[in-house]
Amino acid sequence: QVQLVESGGGLVQAGGSLRLSCAVSRSIFGIASMAWYRQAPGKQRELVALITPGGRTNYTDLVKGRFTISRDNAKNTVYLQMNSLKPEDTAVYYCNGAMVMSRVNYWGQGTQVTVSS
Repeated sequence: QVQLVESGGGLVQAGGSLRLSCAVSRSIFGIASMAWYRQAPGKQRELVALITPGGRTNYTDLVKGRFTISRDNAKNTVYLQMNSLKPEDTAVYYCNGAMVMSRVNYWGQGTQVTVSS
């Protein structure tokens, strides 16, 4: 079993920055794609950013150039650096680990990000 624990959410003004962290209970970065999703009230959960075991990254067009996903293998931690935040970025942000071979998905509990205008 793998546990994911997010932190770093909060309230920030438009144009500000936040860094989310996702602590993973064991080393899986070599065998799992890690991602950040978000879900705003009344909307479906959507993929924000992803990093593959090989280190390739992908972003939704909505955040390209503003958000950066990264990972620290030694700390078993995935980050999402969010800059130039907009009110429409307001959502609960979830960390996800998707095992490449077994297709098993692990989720964190989510962290709230609120961007005020």
